[in-house]
Amino acid sequence: MSEIDAVALTADLIRCPSVTPNEGGALVLLDALLADAGFECTRVDREGISNLFARWGAKGHDRTFGFNGHTDVVPVGDQAAWTTDPFGAEVKDGIMFGRGATDMKSGVAAFAAAAIDFVRDTPPDGSIILTITGDEEADAIYGTTALLDYMDKTDEKMSVCLVGEPTCPNDMGDMMKIGRRGSLTAWFTFKGKQGHSAYPHRAKNPLPAMAALVHRLASHTLDEGNAHFDASTLAVVTMDTGNPATNVIPAECRATVNIRFNDIHSGESLTSWLHAQLTDVSAETGIDIDVNIKVSGESFITPPGPLSDLVANAVQAETGRTPELSTSGGTSDARFVKNHCPVVEFGLVGKTMHQVDENVPVVQIQQLKAIYGRILRDYFA
Repeated sequence: MSEIDAVALTADLIRCPSVTPNEGGALVLLDALLADAGFECTRVDREGISNLFARWGAKGHDRTFGFNGHTDVVPVGDQAAWTTDPFGAEVKDGIMFGRGATDMKSGVAAFAAAAIDFVRDTPPDGSIILTITGDEEADAIYGTTALLDYMDKTDEKMSVCLVGEPTCPNDMGDMMKIGRRGSLTAWFTFKGKQGHSAYPHRAKNPLPAMAALVHRLASHTLDEGNAHFDASTLAVVTMDTGNPATNVIPAECRATVNIRFNDIHSGESLTSWLHAQLTDVSAETGIDIDVNIKVSGESFITPPGPLSDLVANAVQAETGRTPELSTSGGTSDARFVKNHCPVVEFGLVGKTMHQVDENVPVVQIQQLKAIYGRILRDYFA
């Protein structure tokens, strides 16, 4: 087998219309490519979501390097606003356009190509595992978690893992992720009694209670951050009454907040705090308040050490930049992998992810493959 062209593979993957939950042919393509290279491949599909597990080398080896990524993409939005076919993988002036070009078909192509070339040219004393999901951009319920469940049941194990998400804000190599903030969303419902606005004493207006609780939450300082994390944040993302009439006090209104939190907190501690705040406001206003809370992921950190050094040294060697060790940004599937083994993230510049005309410079795909290849060589040296 000749060297795998990560740029061509990225283009092939972009041409697979794998908008969550559709597989679109992306995992079928990777399954065939990896199997031809000697990887043992298993589809780990769950509830209509397609996932792929691939291992080269002995099962259970104490030196098993893992890669994790996803081939599903977000919808294209207004296709008429695109200057190219979102699934065409057109290259203009050295830049490849298409949905998933940045997030993250290029990352999957780069680590698959690097892994195949590495085991062909220098078969290591160890194993390489690739876990690739089709459910990262949606609810992430049946994706990487299904793969990790499969690994647990079959005694598969990664020693360390690198998630190939875009991590660099401006220039190739300027940032890697050694952790992520947690994410919690709370949906509040305020229940009063409808009435005529000219006779407010005959109604029970839920709006002042909503205003009071939202102000209380939004004005509270959760923390000041710490050595590895910025301060936690709470954002009010919607307040709704659905009331078109100016002479009616509504019976019900709703508000939603999202909290991105560091390791000073947990989903449990923040849930308790939110319940305490709503209990106080309910007692003060006489309005019943219900809340539904979802913790999408807990905060975590992989302390700086051998794994982050391995990745940072490879990035510096290939780009001349020493990446900042960061925990910024949203969530990723690393929040699931961290329960299995030490995990860090490194990938492309993410400026255009999820945008119209999402794109990636071809040279960055080539650099990323080179970085991943160097990481593998250094890990197994």
